Amino acid sequence: MESVLDSIRSMLVPIRKEGWPFIAIFFVIALLLGLLWQPLFWIGLALTGWCVYFFRDPPRAVPQGADLVISPADGRISSVANVVPPDQLGLGSEPRRRVSVFMNVFNCHVNRAPVAGTVSKIVYTPGKFLNAELDKASEDNERNAVVLDSAHGPVAVIQIAGLVARRIVCWTGEGDVLAPGERFGMIRFGSRLDVYLPLDASVLVAVGQVATAGETVLARFDGAGETRLARVD
Repeated sequence: MESVLDSIRSMLVPIRKEGWPFIAIFFVIALLLGLLWQPLFWIGLALTGWCVYFFRDPPRAVPQGADLVISPADGRISSVANVVPPDQLGLGSEPRRRVSVFMNVFNCHVNRAPVAGTVSKIVYTPGKFLNAELDKASEDNERNAVVLDSAHGPVAVIQIAGLVARRIVCWTGEGDVLAPGERFGMIRFGSRLDVYLPLDASVLVAVGQVATAGETVLARFDGAGETRLARVD
């Protein structure tokens, strides 16, 4: 019997504890709707299932290598550009490589550290809730920035709220030491993450490519500073 239970557990995807209150709310609403009209219960139950799916937190096989930059989010590469980082990050006024990953409401929304490092700064900025795919969302939207002191210099990863997202969660703190691919936060219901890298990092992904948090290699610190300009459609 115990082996059967272990097999069942191994097939179930873990759910983030932050999601259980939302799952419970969706289920209670489904029950209440069912009291009004039975077909509404099944609609509510389907939405509850989606909520469970949204808060999934599957294990990931993190690539090993001190020179690798790992995707902090599931989603699509929406932008690769050289951009001056926001002033509040304290990364200077020179352009840095920025790789943006856009998450839709069906992606896993647990965010992971792109590199190993010590959290030197966390900066929360209130703002708007524009479409996170827009370039100006990096400056106008509500966001939370985590700056990591890595072996290759400071690397910033920014959680950006979107049209649907209304809650950025960050459970790491200044002074914490993060490993590559380690979970540090999540954004509820659709959003985007920006990663700011030194110019000598070579970007290995293209716009339109699908990335997996904790597994896809976004860039490599090889000193070449190359960027893939191709687009994947």
